[in-house]
Amino acid sequence: MLITVSQAHLSGENEMSVDSQRGIERHPSQTGLRGFIRRRPLLSFFVLANLMSWLAWAPYILSATGLGVLDFTFPSLLGTTQFAGVLPGAYLGPIFAAFIVTAIADGRAGLRRWVGRMLKWRVSWVWYLGTAVGVPAAIIVAGLAVSNEDIHMPPVAVLVAYLPSLLLQMVTTGLAEEPGWRDFALPRLQRKFGPLGGTLILGPLWGFWHVPLFLSEWGGWPNVTWLTVGEFVAFASVFSVIVTWVFNRTGQSLPLVMLLHVSVNNFMSLAYSDMFPSIATAEQTSHVTLIASSTVAIIILVATRGRLGYRKAEESTPEVAHQN
Repeated sequence: MLITVSQAHLSGENEMSVDSQRGIERHPSQTGLRGFIRRRPLLSFFVLANLMSWLAWAPYILSATGLGVLDFTFPSLLGTTQFAGVLPGAYLGPIFAAFIVTAIADGRAGLRRWVGRMLKWRVSWVWYLGTAVGVPAAIIVAGLAVSNEDIHMPPVAVLVAYLPSLLLQMVTTGLAEEPGWRDFALPRLQRKFGPLGGTLILGPLWGFWHVPLFLSEWGGWPNVTWLTVGEFVAFASVFSVIVTWVFNRTGQSLPLVMLLHVSVNNFMSLAYSDMFPSIATAEQTSHVTLIASSTVAIIILVATRGRLGYRKAEESTPEVAHQN
């Protein structure tokens, strides 16, 4: 049978239209909210992490432990209201957002990679020792410089409580945050923007996630200034350089990253004020952590020429879906 050129063209258009429609029917997950998450996993993660945490933190911020709008106080556990007021929002944000987005965007294979980094604890003992000792050492050196070497030995009770407190921080702060920021976001950001570029994006976003907490007891409210908040975000940005380097050099071991993170929290909350009573105010403490992290970050940047230990060949199989 003879078919004219115009008929063939029309027939082709009809077939393409039908195939396109069938394609949409075969891939319904590419439309709607699930489709958006698959196309924009990083954006979806950051939005969900902030939204869920901030909503969960709202009662804590509005209560007597914060702005005082609501007339109730969160219970104190182990001497702080943060377990009841802050921790639920921390768990609901980064780790839960990472789980949701990974499950939708990458399926079971992506979840296995995500969990695999969380379980990668078999790393040389040198890294564990270096992290556990190196963090306090860097802060102590910075504290000595700022305090004109006015340092005191911490009480025995602090030394006894140091390791149990560190383990508690691992399963609270470390587990709540790092499966999201470093396990989920950092590998994607490194593939897309490189190790330094990805870190310079992630660091401020990580710091920004904490900002609402400065309106509560966690951030020292009401004695908070914009300088305090800005200095914290700056600390999160430069400290992220160190975290990225440890993450890459240990083969993307999340337990090591968690230990690095909580070692700062643990030392500052438990031992710092006893060792440096003359510079124990919130403002001076912020200066010390920023100085210590900036110094180490600069050394790492110079030593690695900005590569931060990143080796693309060592990456796991990339997420099949979308990486932005």
